[in-house]
Amino acid sequence: LNKDQKAFNTLIKKIDARRAELADWGEAIPLFKQRYVSDLLPLQDRETELHIQLARSLDLAHGQKGVTKGEKRKLSVMISELAQSVLARQDDDEIKALYNAHSQSDFDAEEAARQEDMKSMLEEMLGMDLGDDIDLSSPEELMQRVESQFQAQHEAGHTQAAPRKKTAKQLARDAQREAEEKQMSQSIREVYRKLASALHPDREPDPAERQRKTELMQRVNEAYEKGNLLQLLELQLQLEHIDQAHLATLGGERLKHYIKILKGQLGELDMEIQHVEHGFAAEFGLSPFERLSPHDLMPMLQTDLADCEINIQRVQADLDNVGDLKQLKAWLKTITLRRQHATDFDLPF
Repeated sequence: LNKDQKAFNTLIKKIDARRAELADWGEAIPLFKQRYVSDLLPLQDRETELHIQLARSLDLAHGQKGVTKGEKRKLSVMISELAQSVLARQDDDEIKALYNAHSQSDFDAEEAARQEDMKSMLEEMLGMDLGDDIDLSSPEELMQRVESQFQAQHEAGHTQAAPRKKTAKQLARDAQREAEEKQMSQSIREVYRKLASALHPDREPDPAERQRKTELMQRVNEAYEKGNLLQLLELQLQLEHIDQAHLATLGGERLKHYIKILKGQLGELDMEIQHVEHGFAAEFGLSPFERLSPHDLMPMLQTDLADCEINIQRVQADLDNVGDLKQLKAWLKTITLRRQHATDFDLPF
């Protein structure tokens, strides 16, 4: 095989791999969601309930006689952190009041300032105005707003460029594009005619083979109606009409044209995979910059389940230490508070 023939075969293999990956995403996401709802969400709810109980217990301990000022400060920091973890998952007025009392701040005001800082940073990064009505706590809404802004910028660029008179190079490119579209249409008709001739059911005496060819012909007709040259080429490969001997007979320009079509199809599949991947990341609060594989989902869920169970056990043990004042004091001595910065915040993905 020459260079173009090898490129053709390589593209076919890559397209098969991308389609297999899309199929894997289609199977992995429903399974992940099912276990997320049935297994992880109940554990997270239980963890949140225990955080609420612990925050209340620490608040009661904070008011006990015999608790030193240093211990009170440590308890206030712990209560504030617990309240933040609860409020990150659900809105609770009682927990919000505990946070305000022990942090000597206002949670709603802090959240509004954090959202504004995050919005300013994102607008500077993306070079766009996200608007005043966006909810940055929703990754889905953020992604939709960014996509709509990019689309609006793209359309505005086309609108501004439309009235300008086209240059000779632009006219030449348009002519080339029209010629390529015409060539694609001719290629589609050519491949379709060959497949229709080979698959015509009325020419097949064997009933089983006639049924097989009838089903394949239906697929050929659907691909032809959609103008899907790739699918027609794949059917040719499946029927062994494009084998190594046939590739050798293809003209250089025709083969290059097929390669260009296949590259376009490969690019579309890559974009579709990216859309599925980013959609999943946005729905479950994951970073869109971290590459995911459908085979990563269940191990990732197993890790989250294990972490959540460990956290539940730890909080239950903490609750046991709060009831007795002597035990509480001994427990507080083992705790070292980590220093937090007021400007720290996490992106909503």
